[in-house]
Amino acid sequence: MKLIRRPRRNRISPAVRSLVRENEVRVDKLIFPVFLIDGVNKKEEIKSMPGIYRFTIDQALIEIEECYNLNLRTFILFPAVDDKLKDSTASYSYNSANFYLKAIREIKNKFPDVTVVTDVAMDPYNSDGHDGLVRDGKIINDETLVILGKMTLAQAEAGADIMGPSDMMDGRVGYLRDVLDEAGFTDVGIMAYTAKYASSFYGPFRDALDSAPKSGDKKTYQMDFANKRDAIIEAELDIFEGADYLMVKPALAYLDIIQLLKQSFDIPIVAYNVSGEYSMVKAAAEKGWLDGEKVMNEILVSIKRAGADIIITYAAKEFAKMLK
Repeated sequence: MKLIRRPRRNRISPAVRSLVRENEVRVDKLIFPVFLIDGVNKKEEIKSMPGIYRFTIDQALIEIEECYNLNLRTFILFPAVDDKLKDSTASYSYNSANFYLKAIREIKNKFPDVTVVTDVAMDPYNSDGHDGLVRDGKIINDETLVILGKMTLAQAEAGADIMGPSDMMDGRVGYLRDVLDEAGFTDVGIMAYTAKYASSFYGPFRDALDSAPKSGDKKTYQMDFANKRDAIIEAELDIFEGADYLMVKPALAYLDIIQLLKQSFDIPIVAYNVSGEYSMVKAAAEKGWLDGEKVMNEILVSIKRAGADIIITYAAKEFAKMLK
């Protein structure tokens, strides 16, 4: 047959396929989540997240060194806080004795060239399990910002490079930008959880932190997963208020939102490949139903192809090992 165009010519060998490949995931564009606990010499596997652990600071430093040797350079830290330290105003979050703040200091002291991203939200420290201040069953927006401001300032003083407000309170990016700038932390960035959806994919993460709401749900502040236009509204507000990055969370079921923000805005787009997305691949791989490594690679490429500049993923260390 006389065919002028034969697309298969560009798929004929591994070398040719590599030559014309449009999207590739790079280790230096990945962020690896690290879960922290108080104490010494503890490393606890999270049952619902195979291969992911909670670390005391000494063990976290070992983990970060292993990742560093695999060329991973950016980490987002999450604290699993004992219930006895939680209260309705999340006061432990900015207490100078907080092990999370100590971890930031020690990580930056030992690895000054890594980038530390923090979590700014009340739920790890809140006895109510919500991202905001609870009063009479309602989440109080503006008073929550004051608490988040104290938390942010404490994290910046500890040496954090980028703040990650994950609370979804209105106006929090602008409020935190003012807090940071007034304290002289003009170089500290803000990675806004811009389009954070009220998703069922967060279950294993809440196991890791024991941070599920004690009552109600998070649907009055996290976004309705049926909505797309809300993402544009949130993004416009976050940029206006001073965000340096826009995040979409979760990633895999929200590729259209990643693409929408990438096409609409000119600042870096971050996608959070969340715990449920990670765990369902692990579970299927353990059953022998999927090749876990190949599927995870395909998922990461799909997130990149949708437009993500940066990907937060629990598979970052595995992916880096694969490349190494």
